[in-house]
Amino acid sequence: MEFSVLWSLSVALLICPLYMGVGVLCEVTCNEERMDMEGGNYTLTKKLEYGSIMIYHCPEGYYPYPALTRLCLKSGTWKPAPRRRPLQQCKMVECPNPLVLESGSVLPVQMQYFVNNKTTYECYSGYSLRGSASRVCQANGKWSGGTPICSRDSGSEDRCADPGIPAGARRSGSSFGIDDKLSYRCDEGLHLLGSKARVCQESGQWTGTEPKCYYKHTYDTALEITEAFGSAIRESLQLAAPIDDTDQEGKKITIDKAGKLNIYIAMDISDSIAEEEFDKARNAVKKLIIKVSSFSVSPNYEIIFFASDVLEVVNIIDFSGDKRKPLEEVLDVLDKFKYDARDNVGTNLNLAFKTILERMAIQKQRNEMLFMEVHHVLIFFTDGAYNMGGSPENTVAKIREAVHMNNKEERDKYLDVYVFGVGSEIFDEDIVPLVTKRNDERHYFKVKNAIELEKTFDEIIDESKIVGLCGLHRNYDSGTADTIRQRYPWMARIDNTHEDGTASKCMGSLVTRRFILTAAHCFKFEDKADKIRVTIGKNQVVKGASRIILHPDYNINGKKNDGIKEFYDYDVALIQLKEDVDISINIRPICIPCTKETSAALRLVGEAITCKQQEQILFKNSLEEVSFISYDKKEQMDQRSDAKLKLQHQLRDNCIGLAATQVEGITPLNLKDVVTDNFLCTGGKQPTRDNVACKGDSGGAVFKDYDEYRTIQVGVISWGTNDLCPGGNSDVKQESSENSRDFHINLFKVVPFLKKYLGNETSDFQPLEFLEN
Repeated sequence: MEFSVLWSLSVALLICPLYMGVGVLCEVTCNEERMDMEGGNYTLTKKLEYGSIMIYHCPEGYYPYPALTRLCLKSGTWKPAPRRRPLQQCKMVECPNPLVLESGSVLPVQMQYFVNNKTTYECYSGYSLRGSASRVCQANGKWSGGTPICSRDSGSEDRCADPGIPAGARRSGSSFGIDDKLSYRCDEGLHLLGSKARVCQESGQWTGTEPKCYYKHTYDTALEITEAFGSAIRESLQLAAPIDDTDQEGKKITIDKAGKLNIYIAMDISDSIAEEEFDKARNAVKKLIIKVSSFSVSPNYEIIFFASDVLEVVNIIDFSGDKRKPLEEVLDVLDKFKYDARDNVGTNLNLAFKTILERMAIQKQRNEMLFMEVHHVLIFFTDGAYNMGGSPENTVAKIREAVHMNNKEERDKYLDVYVFGVGSEIFDEDIVPLVTKRNDERHYFKVKNAIELEKTFDEIIDESKIVGLCGLHRNYDSGTADTIRQRYPWMARIDNTHEDGTASKCMGSLVTRRFILTAAHCFKFEDKADKIRVTIGKNQVVKGASRIILHPDYNINGKKNDGIKEFYDYDVALIQLKEDVDISINIRPICIPCTKETSAALRLVGEAITCKQQEQILFKNSLEEVSFISYDKKEQMDQRSDAKLKLQHQLRDNCIGLAATQVEGITPLNLKDVVTDNFLCTGGKQPTRDNVACKGDSGGAVFKDYDEYRTIQVGVISWGTNDLCPGGNSDVKQESSENSRDFHINLFKVVPFLKKYLGNETSDFQPLEFLEN
């Protein structure tokens, strides 16, 4: 094998020339002479110090040639050494030779095929085409579509179908009968991923997976990884999750399945993995753990970082019995680990696998019957290189033996070994022998870069199976309308045409597939539901609604006789849509208080969870940071604004007290009757300056991000003391003045209203499950 770029890291000091007759130690550095790159640039992991990796970067559709990286050796030279010929440059990505089609023709015929080159395929007379009739060379070095195959029009039922020949490959064998074997090899400069040999089975299916021939610069797209790994990990979660059933009395009961799930995560932190790649890999792991927690299953975790030694961040033994490690503690430990807090003398990939094997042995020794029920999923993030500890292949074989328990056929499904190739130079040939090989499944994925890895894990278990979970969102925002929609997928815009011909605009939030939560003052009592236009997701318009439901105690004229022109207590309303919206990445409900769904988001477990416990978690600080969405007229897009709820008694009294001097009709004597306990208060400049809501923001969600991926609404924007953005939404994010205050309905105070309509089990929509107390 090729050794890791860490192959010689030991002591970064050399004896320098004599000074006054005495040899002195000096630090070795490399230089940047003759390191220029045509068409691209490079970055250094440790400047020009010994052990630094020079990583080359090229534009999309190009790759560094002839070297992907160079290592600064302790001799002060680079490995590989730069040459005058060939000059280091960015070369256009090439796809494997497609001229391998049997019984057909490929056009155009070229010596090489580069990005955006298109090929078409036709079969000779008497043959029919399967696969893609045309393909395009993509930026990741792969052909689009599937392998084209020319099959005879008349075939035998007792044989397998012709599996074709992948681009860039050579195949030995042309018989497709039962037990016939085909073997594959790749052209020079390409390496083979998939099965080198396949056998035709009695079922008419070939063993193994379709082989592919890839260049060193080839990588998997986020979509490919999502489809392959995403579906596999979802299946593992569903197999281990409890199921709902109905007993003879018609009651829904939950039954624990026998299956259990252990997830072992190992991350390479050697110098061959740059700090940015490590950070993104760690974020990807956090995403996976948090999203896994959204399922009705609680896996046991082993998390290790490895270089020359293994750092055990989470020991799976800590998940056994009564000393189970809380998920928050796992995430906290991950957050606190520093990239430079490691022994990076070398890379011992074998030791990482040995650690997992030892943990399995302890579990098996403690309870062999339970061990037989456990599904083990190993997920490695590494470039595959190692320079100490020997090859991990024997250790992986022992892990398989431990799980298979001398019954491979029956127990093969209990073990999955996945590897994500991360780093600037990935050693595919050393990774492939380690992963699980199961018919028509993929367990090795080569990631383009660290950023793509993090985004990919956002999608891995983020689609159809769990999109309906409340408050789930993607937590990166690149400032575009699309990413904002994915971060705030519950956000709704409401356009209402009143009976008198006037119109108003408000915000709202999707709280179930059928209901929008907003402010009651957005409507007049004579308004018709079918005149409402709701926009959610990526400009998906829901025209009309079946009804508008105002809180029964809302009465904007309730205190006119006391000189109060407008009274906003209980300023909440629900819009019931005519039918369920289609849940997707861009359209998801937000969590609201006192529901079992929110308890799951808060990771509260047990039957005795109360509404008060949720409130104590969400309002635990005297100053609680919250956010809301405003519309930026200048950028013509939504934006996030932040404020702090003043919750502690004195802070709250000071916050609402300004209303007595700023609003006509409100005095110190009637203040508490107008600004009731149903209101939350934000604004002012102390202790920090808040953003303020504008007129068009009414009805919008006041929300908290409980963790990086779940959002819970705690309030509805109602009214304010000062209009700091006349004409509606502001051109910029508006900040509060000393005397401006915003008031929001506290959703914990209107739970009976929400429960009556959103928890109605007799309706034709899926209700929320509200807590009993």
